Amino acid sequence: MSTDIELERKKENPLGTEPLPKLLLSLAIPAIIAHVVNALYNIVDQIFIGQGVGKLGNAATTIAFPLTTICMAIGLMVGLGSAAGFNLELGRKNEKKARQIAGTAAGILLISGIVICTVVRLNLENLLIMFGATENILPYAKQYAGITSLGIPFFLLTTGVNPLVRADRSPVYSMAAIVSGAVLNTILDPIFIFVFDWGISGAAWATIISQITSATILMLYYPKFKSVRFGLKDFVPKIGMIFLICKLGINSLIYQTSNLIAQILLNKMLKEYGGKSIYGADTAIAVAGIVVKINVIFFALIIGLINGAQPICSYNYGAKKYSRVKGTIKLFMSVAVVISTAMWVIFEAFPSQIISIFGSGGDDPLYMEFGVRYMRMFLFFVFLNGVQICTATFFPSIGKGGKGAMLSFSKQFMFLIPMIIILPKLFGLKGLMFAQPVTDLLTFFVAMFFMYNEVKNMPADDPKYMPQKA
Repeated sequence: MSTDIELERKKENPLGTEPLPKLLLSLAIPAIIAHVVNALYNIVDQIFIGQGVGKLGNAATTIAFPLTTICMAIGLMVGLGSAAGFNLELGRKNEKKARQIAGTAAGILLISGIVICTVVRLNLENLLIMFGATENILPYAKQYAGITSLGIPFFLLTTGVNPLVRADRSPVYSMAAIVSGAVLNTILDPIFIFVFDWGISGAAWATIISQITSATILMLYYPKFKSVRFGLKDFVPKIGMIFLICKLGINSLIYQTSNLIAQILLNKMLKEYGGKSIYGADTAIAVAGIVVKINVIFFALIIGLINGAQPICSYNYGAKKYSRVKGTIKLFMSVAVVISTAMWVIFEAFPSQIISIFGSGGDDPLYMEFGVRYMRMFLFFVFLNGVQICTATFFPSIGKGGKGAMLSFSKQFMFLIPMIIILPKLFGLKGLMFAQPVTDLLTFFVAMFFMYNEVKNMPADDPKYMPQKA
């Protein structure tokens, strides 16, 4: 009898048996590296553009950034939704459905990428003006976004397939795919911008080539999946699987879509209130874009952490091993607080040094003054943000995408967007600096309420999964 039990345990997925600290470490570290490196795509471009093109080049990437957000909204919804569904079904021993989810994800990512690319290219100038481009910024933004839009299908595949590869317990492969593209981007940027003298176009071409590289490596993983084996028909999108993926990933779509609205609104407000200030609209938009990109590094650290925890939570929740889910929550929340606090210290202590990496602002003496003030205020409550991001991303991993969506909705639509509209009317340009920290504080309390209630009401382990005596 005891021999049969031991054999059954050995056959079980390691997500349900390995010690939690070791398991989280093995999954989270490669995920964190992959996300941070992926975030460097835009940041490296911003640095080289700032040094080689100047303030207007930085502002152009700020104006074009909503296009990246649109792609991330679709890519993360499909990627995180399919990864959660994949692991939940594996935990329920339903390998056929897990296979169909992963195959459908690849199909809809490719189709979505082609559609978005076509729409953007047909409406590029109107979109950039809608995003807040000034007369000085528009030519640079058109040049940059006109080229990077060609890489949208590859960017979507990279963003969406990456979580699936991690969900299949191959975080190192996932990391290697992203790192390969980012390293190539870093090498090509200075060559194209300075050696070939292509300016902002060089940064755009470097980004596309790097995205193609990462997407190709990730797609080549499908024949190597450990948990399932695919047939060609699995890649034909299935309506039922699409609805399931969207349900589990809706949190990411709502967050990124609301983030898109907030970005566009913020750009317009910076254009209006920056133009009325001593700093000017171009400086305000350029600085805000740099600070957002800096914050992306922090965001990547936390998302990498929770993405590493996602397969553990999904599998064990599906297998009704709730004590392991609770243990994982405790672990990733503790690490998130440490990361958040460390990043807050860095952001508040060294703003001028960080901003100067992206260029000095040329002949604008007020550029650095505004940059330091904006960065310190915008990121003032970063030490609380790790908890909120982890909470919103955790719920889809246990099949409760609605709760995650509600958290994202409250942060952006109930707090941030109203703050961006109201506070500048009261405090001018300074009010735009207050909008983000006020939002971060309010969202922290909402997230803690949601997570506390979820853990409190989580049932005990299913008795048949409890350790048995010989």
